Amino acid sequence: MSLPAVISPSYKRATLARTHLIYPEVVYCVSEKEVDEYIDQGLSVMECPNEAEGNIARKRNWILDQYRDEDVLLIDDDIEHIARWVKDEDDYRPKRLNPEEIDDLINEGFHLCKEFGARLWGIQMLTDRFSYSEAIPFGLKSFISGAFSGFIKPELRYDESIPLKEDYDMQIQQCNKYRKLLRLNMFNMKKNDHLNKGGCAVYRTTLREQEQFDLFRLKWGSKIVQTDKGGKKNKAKKKQFDINPVIKIPINGI
Repeated sequence: MSLPAVISPSYKRATLARTHLIYPEVVYCVSEKEVDEYIDQGLSVMECPNEAEGNIARKRNWILDQYRDEDVLLIDDDIEHIARWVKDEDDYRPKRLNPEEIDDLINEGFHLCKEFGARLWGIQMLTDRFSYSEAIPFGLKSFISGAFSGFIKPELRYDESIPLKEDYDMQIQQCNKYRKLLRLNMFNMKKNDHLNKGGCAVYRTTLREQEQFDLFRLKWGSKIVQTDKGGKKNKAKKKQFDINPVIKIPINGI
């Protein structure tokens, strides 16, 4: 069985990209002006126009346009590991996947997504033990990060006007049109997006995050797009801006 394409949009990270170290089959999508830098590092690349850069939503959309009638997995370039929760005596522990096991995950993810009748699937971003419950192996309206997003013959596109909230917007788009998506909660991944150079770090600032959040909430409404107000034990958090919105999908289910 041939695997779907696994494409990683990358920008100014020829020497910093890490995903190929855990999954050699990944192909980095880079602009014409950067192709040689990535090839010099021995990396597999696909070339996109220079004009696609500067906006991660626009670049992801360009990739999706190349796979309109195919399945494709978009994955970030700074993935340190992908793991699965496995039972160890009385508790669970994370087991890191090797390349062959990642192949199995990709095949199974696309298969299950089609069985569920969804068009987007992904895995959990949180790596702490309390983020996983064996009673909830799947999420049908949960957030799926753009860092690991599997598309079935992609029809929907990222909103290029909110490139810092584009994956949250895609979550709502998918649930709005198809009434579901699929997140495999038993798998998780670790990445280093906020500390790395290049990529979205080039244009990510707190002020821009706030502006993008306001646009995002204006698009979908305050009942769906909410802020994380924190708990009683974290009053200081209420005075700060949390760049990650809380999404309340008005559809029954998990």
